Amino acid sequence: MDSAQTVQQIIESDGFQGLSPQIKVALFLGGMALISAALVTMTAFTRIVIVLSFVRRALSTQEIPPTQVILGLSLFLTMFVMGPTLSKIEKESIRPYLEDTIDGQTAWTNGSAALHDFMIRQTRKADIALFARMAKVSTIQTAADTPMQVLIPAYVISELKTAFIMGFCLYIPFILIDLVVSVILMSLGMMMMPPMVISTPFKILLFVLVDGWQLIARVLSLSFH
Repeated sequence: MDSAQTVQQIIESDGFQGLSPQIKVALFLGGMALISAALVTMTAFTRIVIVLSFVRRALSTQEIPPTQVILGLSLFLTMFVMGPTLSKIEKESIRPYLEDTIDGQTAWTNGSAALHDFMIRQTRKADIALFARMAKVSTIQTAADTPMQVLIPAYVISELKTAFIMGFCLYIPFILIDLVVSVILMSLGMMMMPPMVISTPFKILLFVLVDGWQLIARVLSLSFH
């Protein structure tokens, strides 16, 4: 029995149903906190927000775009990328459950399976093998056999690695601009002039000329296919 089935059985148990309303409210609020954690760790949000943060740092624009804009754009790009997965969950889990054609445990299993399929496609085999060894899980024969307690941390570190690789690639053209500006300032004897003062407008100009935000959004979306 996996952890998802265990959680579902706890929810449907008589002990849980007999709890006082105050405790149920507290558990509900705790569940909302877990939902936010799931949004960060089990969706495309991690990769997207890190790459967008790298873009802001590479441009040397300090807090422009503001953090709220970065988070908002990351959230809506996540919804766009996760669209097929969310549609599958709604079709196979939420809608049948609301129509009383399946029970709660089946709905939970179907929803978890759809999310499992998305994460397994984005996770490196080496990362899965690492956490499987640490958890002493030796029953994984196919990707579908990977338990959630192994898949989720493996997915997170895979996303971090992918995001940092993309961030490094984004930094290269902007570093070249910094180097060129530094060499020019030194050749002109303007060593007291901070290179960032001159290079930042050129970085912004380059980013605008290549339609950088559209390019970043396109690359991020295609990186999940």
